[in-house]
Amino acid sequence: MDTLVIAGKNYTSRLLLGTGKYKDFTETRAAVDASGTQIITVAIRRTNIGQNPDEPNLLDVLPPSQFTLLPNTAGCYTAADAVRTLRLARELLDGHALVKLEVLGDQKTLFPDVVATLEAARILVKDGFQVMVYTSDDPIVARQLEDIGCAAIMPLASLIGSGMGILNPWNLQIIIDKAKVPVIVDAGVGTASDAAIAMELGCDGVLMNTAVASARNPILMASAMRKAVEAGREAWLAGRMPKKIYQATPSSPSEGMITGSPHSATNN
Repeated sequence: MDTLVIAGKNYTSRLLLGTGKYKDFTETRAAVDASGTQIITVAIRRTNIGQNPDEPNLLDVLPPSQFTLLPNTAGCYTAADAVRTLRLARELLDGHALVKLEVLGDQKTLFPDVVATLEAARILVKDGFQVMVYTSDDPIVARQLEDIGCAAIMPLASLIGSGMGILNPWNLQIIIDKAKVPVIVDAGVGTASDAAIAMELGCDGVLMNTAVASARNPILMASAMRKAVEAGREAWLAGRMPKKIYQATPSSPSEGMITGSPHSATNN
């Protein structure tokens, strides 16, 4: 079976889904079910997973027994804040080590601070975390994060929440070609075709939140994204035909074709 392997665990779904921005937890669960995802991201600074006992708990709707939780550091702008947040998540989740690291560098664009990201990644890996890391689409930074020991590299397709799709497929292709750990597109996916293109490039998976949660019908979009990721993966495995300016070779054989003029036939 073609599975996604992250930190030694196999997953049949290559779509990772965020849990923010839905109108309520009921819609969140419905979208997750429609997407078929097995890995859900949780923003520790924005979502209650037990740190606020008097508020609704996301884990009551999406229990760890059914899904792999991926605590993330959305909203963190320093390495220290990111490390502190993930250590809190580990305590709340009984030693859970698989996390998503993101250290932002700008409040308007939410572009990653790659220097702070590298710093936090070193600390977290040394501290025993299995780090999936959000980063720019810089192949050199991606290689450095892999060398540190990150479990997966997660380059942006375009800015978080922009829905602009993949703006630089060439950089992504370089990262994919060089990486020995999973490469998962994170941020910028707007619709199903964006997800399919990411998978056709050879990405191991796609993570999204806004594209589903902000759709007019989030449940239907989650279903569309599921199909797009599956189709894109199958297309990559199948190997597309080479691109050509024009079709130089007939798609059907010419041997045995009737080439004579119809007027030369004998009429009976």
